[in-house]
Amino acid sequence: MSEPRSPPPLWRRLLPLVVLLVIAFAVYGSGLHRYASFEALEQHHRYLDELVAARPVASGLGFVLIYAIATAVSIPGAVFLTIAGGFLFGMLWGAALSVTGASIGAIGVFLVARTSLGDYLRSTAAPWLGRMRKGFNENALSYLLVLRIIPLFPFWAVNIVPALLGVELRAYALATVIGIIPGALVFASVGSGLDTVIDRGGEPDLDLILEPAILGPLVGLAVLALLPVVYKRLKGHRRADESR
Repeated sequence: MSEPRSPPPLWRRLLPLVVLLVIAFAVYGSGLHRYASFEALEQHHRYLDELVAARPVASGLGFVLIYAIATAVSIPGAVFLTIAGGFLFGMLWGAALSVTGASIGAIGVFLVARTSLGDYLRSTAAPWLGRMRKGFNENALSYLLVLRIIPLFPFWAVNIVPALLGVELRAYALATVIGIIPGALVFASVGSGLDTVIDRGGEPDLDLILEPAILGPLVGLAVLALLPVVYKRLKGHRRADESR
């Protein structure tokens, strides 16, 4: 019979968090986060166009890396980056690269939170968090899909809280990838027509997602994601009634 594994030392558990904090300090300290703006894109769009045309593969990989870092350190401007992806790579490739980068960054934060903070926060959490953990984990995929499709809470919060609730990595990763695809397609399509907006000296309308023609289908997808939860609840009530 094998002996139970001892928990890793504290320094090893905290190392991912330290690395993430160092990256965040480097990004914000150097001012790189200021480039996540339409003003910067307007100033450098010709150079970026030429770079993508000359080295499309390297540019795509670089974009994914930038998006992953921006997501990991919670730089405001994920929508901007998705629009920039559509502008530089077209709607489909821009959306695909944005989903890839955002997913990598989100999964990285999830793993850091689970490794470096999870045990401590779970041990000090209030009792109600335990009850919330049980209910959330029973329907983790459905709940996470809703939170990804409709951004009811900040993206960084949806990256961290599931780790503290003990959600499995597989369910988290699947919900993250699938859930952000609809929004990525919407904003990448905005970016694909950004040339005209830049030529006019304007900025794209980010309230586009609130239009009924776009918000309606997103809400519909969220409702579909909740159907398994509703089915389980109804089935549970039915069995409870039959056992009485």
